[in-house]
Amino acid sequence: MSSVLIVDDEASVRFALSELLSERGHTVVTANSGAEALGKLEEADAVVTDLSMPGMSGLELLAKIASRDPSLPVVLLTAHGSERVAVEAMKHGAYDYLSKPFDIDELAHVIERALEARRLRQDNRRMSVERALGRRIVGEAPVMRRLLDTATRVASRDVTVLLRGETGTGKELIAELLHAHSSRAAGPLVRFNCAALPADLADAELFGHERGAFTGAHAKRTGYFGEADGGTLFLDEVGELPLPIQAKLLRALQEGEIQSVGSSRVTKVNVRVVAATNRDLAAMAKAGTFREDLYYRLAVVELTVPPLRDRTADIPELALEMTRRCAERFGLPRLSIEPALLEELRRADWPGNVRQLENTIARLAAMSAGGVLSLGDYREQRAPGAAPPVVADHDDADEHPAPSADLAAELPLRDQVEAFERGVIARVMEATGGNQSEAARRLGVSRVTLIDKLKKYGLARRS
Repeated sequence: MSSVLIVDDEASVRFALSELLSERGHTVVTANSGAEALGKLEEADAVVTDLSMPGMSGLELLAKIASRDPSLPVVLLTAHGSERVAVEAMKHGAYDYLSKPFDIDELAHVIERALEARRLRQDNRRMSVERALGRRIVGEAPVMRRLLDTATRVASRDVTVLLRGETGTGKELIAELLHAHSSRAAGPLVRFNCAALPADLADAELFGHERGAFTGAHAKRTGYFGEADGGTLFLDEVGELPLPIQAKLLRALQEGEIQSVGSSRVTKVNVRVVAATNRDLAAMAKAGTFREDLYYRLAVVELTVPPLRDRTADIPELALEMTRRCAERFGLPRLSIEPALLEELRRADWPGNVRQLENTIARLAAMSAGGVLSLGDYREQRAPGAAPPVVADHDDADEHPAPSADLAAELPLRDQVEAFERGVIARVMEATGGNQSEAARRLGVSRVTLIDKLKKYGLARRS
């Protein structure tokens, strides 16, 4: 179902057009002025506007729409004798025009063509995105279609982008899209979770460190900014950065310069930053817990990733796509999902958003019998008192405890595992006096594997 925004200062025209389009199955939004219409563009798939209105004219509204969303089709309604102006407007982006009094069927036909043209542009962009990412994107809900459309356009403009949204909404996917459709696509996309490490380690990991800069710094490390040179750096949970590191990040954004821990030398980098947060950085800036100048530097373009409750129509298709991926991951020849379960999933609450839905599908897939994800299994797993997932015993479980439940709720699994692994390796290396063979034996890995991980986490000694 498409949404059409009607803009006219005459109530009778708004009413007549609303009735016409509603009868044809469209959702209708109205505005009595250009200024009011600008606040409702996010709700529209097409705009029908009068040319002559008090205050902002239809031409002025057209120009503002074109600057915000060039793919949004605008149909102009003109008084008799204004055809020359309307033709000029079409040269500047209007989709079509009709003279008053207009034929109702003709207007309906023009609007249908405009909506179809927008759908085709969005489909073409999505196919291009999916080719770049190497996977399918589900997003038929209007809020998601608009986000994907905007993100695809913004991607080619080399500006910092701030992604806002609740935990688990898919902000990292949008960051991947921004990178894949940018001029930096051939360069690296480096990810850093700002909440994964303590402040001192985050500084060293983000900007690099010199050998001997602190205890355990046995080798020089480039840092994530250096690794992202020529590409994109995705800063997840950027609101968790301590204020001193925020100052260094601001300098990197303003001047393209970084300074590693333990060094007096400044290094130039060419990095596009895409940041993400589930917090209100504007409110934090006012409260003094986040630098206001950094906020404005990060939010050159600000995109909001919608929660799953605002795109419930996408849930069945998301579940099917996740089921398909699980079948590939688990090496199953066939994995299907009951229609009754799809409906149950669509009506359920998902406070953890897409990530929670994905975890649910993965759990059902791992425990499925006969290659079918069933409603009965889903309800059984959600029942009060249901047994938690079985975790294999480990001899060293007490020596190296798992991350706390609070941490697990906040961080992606990959970041938890990497932070945990780095800490374990660092402690074992310290306990063995840096003896790699002994450390590898205690950790139960080969020496080659250990050396690779020491390099990965900046723990390796120089020979």
